[in-house]
Amino acid sequence: MIPEAKLSRLLDRFASIEAELASGAGGGAYVKLSKEHAELSPVVAAVGAYRAAALELSGAEGLAEDSANDPELRALAEEERPALKERFARLERELLIRLLPKDAADSSSAIVEVRAGTGGDEAGLFAADLLRMYQRYAQLMGWRTDLLSLSDSDLGGIREAVMEVVGQGAYAKLKFESGVHRVQRVPVTEAGGRIHTSAATVAVLPEPEDVDVQIHDKDLKVDVFRASGAGGQHVNKTESAVRITHLPSGIVVAQQDEKSQHKNRAKAMKILKARLFEAERARQANARAAERKDLVGSGDRSERIRTYNFPQGRVTDHRINLTLYKLDRILSGEELGEIVAALITEDEASRLATLESETAE
Repeated sequence: MIPEAKLSRLLDRFASIEAELASGAGGGAYVKLSKEHAELSPVVAAVGAYRAAALELSGAEGLAEDSANDPELRALAEEERPALKERFARLERELLIRLLPKDAADSSSAIVEVRAGTGGDEAGLFAADLLRMYQRYAQLMGWRTDLLSLSDSDLGGIREAVMEVVGQGAYAKLKFESGVHRVQRVPVTEAGGRIHTSAATVAVLPEPEDVDVQIHDKDLKVDVFRASGAGGQHVNKTESAVRITHLPSGIVVAQQDEKSQHKNRAKAMKILKARLFEAERARQANARAAERKDLVGSGDRSERIRTYNFPQGRVTDHRINLTLYKLDRILSGEELGEIVAALITEDEASRLATLESETAE
């Protein structure tokens, strides 16, 4: 049984939020309260269904076990008990899942950073494959993507790319993609047909709302300079590129993709906010070192999380020992959702087991 004290605290918090919203809270407070209200509403509904089922089951058991009751009434109650127990167990599990601690950033949009790792030109080509995979997956999910920066490599590959994925819950779906992705295939530059192993790294950051990250002008050092690379005469004449240094943290972000200095600054600030937000989240997570031992969702970029083997047409996610023989459809983004769903399910099951253990104590 789930402790009643825990459910009462949750219902009290929900009532408090409704009272604050009714009192006319404004600005950032209203946004945060509305978000929390939306998150708690289905949990409150689940609590109501769980309590009703518990009451119904208790009533049936009382009737069945009281020898003073009419035999027919007892028999009817005894007949109903199995179905009521099954329904109660289902509602209890559903409520436990809803009570799992939520990542506050799960509802956020995401910043996806893809970088070529070891493997030379082949690593750059693989990084480009991953970028296209995430773009297509985002499209299938109904999200909007915006390429914030792109550094090309030879043969049509990329050295690094930073992409914004705008959509409710984008971070929750993509966060387990952080880590080292490995590819095994014959490079286009390999005349002998030998299989090479290359790698690319992916970092997925939650995109913070303005109320999440406060950046003061006095903490910023902004430099402007002429963009380098392709771009015609404009590149040589206009100081449109922007480099922003966040002095307290030392984080540096540079943007030169746009011809407008204003647009480059806006993009740089968006990336800076995401990196600062993630740095703070990492600091808090490090303070809870035990949670970091959970491989699923740790996001440690030094971990090899997945291998894409072209000769065998398979993709293996090493964190959950999942192998799928549909490499082309995964890299096209069409079947990436199967891996995403499996990772989320595994993470949920692990956290649920922990919660059930705590509840049983």
